[in-house]
Amino acid sequence: MNQEKLLLKIHDATCVKCSRLSAGLKKLKQTYSSYYCAPVPSFGPLDSELLIVGLAPGLHGANASGRPFTGDYAGVLLFETLYKYGFSNQKRSLAEEDSLKLNNCRIVNAVKCWPPKNKPTLQEIKNCNGFLKSEINLCKPKVILSLGKIAHDAVIRSFSFRLSDFAFKHLQVHKLGSDSMYLVNSYHCSRYNTQTGRLTNIMFESVFDKIQDILGK
Repeated sequence: MNQEKLLLKIHDATCVKCSRLSAGLKKLKQTYSSYYCAPVPSFGPLDSELLIVGLAPGLHGANASGRPFTGDYAGVLLFETLYKYGFSNQKRSLAEEDSLKLNNCRIVNAVKCWPPKNKPTLQEIKNCNGFLKSEINLCKPKVILSLGKIAHDAVIRSFSFRLSDFAFKHLQVHKLGSDSMYLVNSYHCSRYNTQTGRLTNIMFESVFDKIQDILGK
C-alpha cells in the first residue's frame, strides 16, 4: 500500500460518518468563517515513540486552528510540559503557522471532529476508532499517553480488548498485548481539571517522568 493510501487510513478530511458532527461543523463555519471546521489531522512525526491521544478538538482551539491542542487552554499545560521534557521546540502552540515542532512525539484525538459541548456520543467515538487503530498500527509507538478516560477507552477499543480488563486511573501503566507497547493514563489537561486542582503541574510531570522511564531516557 502506498503512502497516500496509508495516510488516508489515519485521516480523511472529507469524512462525514457522524451526521451530527458534520452538520454541526457546517453550521459553525457559517458563524466562524476563518475556522478550520473539519476533521483535525494528527500532528508530529510518524515514527515517534510517544503517541498522545486526546479527546476531541476544542471549539476555539483545534477546531479553529486545524492542529491538536493549538489555540485553546488545554494546550497550555500540555505544550509547556512537552517542551520541558524535550518533546517540543517551544512552550506555546498558538496557531498552525507558528514554528512549533514536535520531537519523538505525535498527537491525535480519539474523535477528530469538534463535538457539541465537548461530548461525543459512543457511536461517534466508535466511528472514529478505525482511524486511531490505523494510526497506532502505522506509527507503532512505544508509549501511548491517554488524556482522560474517553481517550483511554478509545485506545483499548482500537486493540479490541475488553474495557473491564484495563481500568483507567491517573498514572496507571498498562502493557498492551505481547508487543513492547505501553499505555499510560493521565487526567485530561483541560481548563476544568487544571483550575480545580484535579490535575496539577506536578501530577502531569509525574506522568512524563514515567514515560521517560519506559522510553529509557
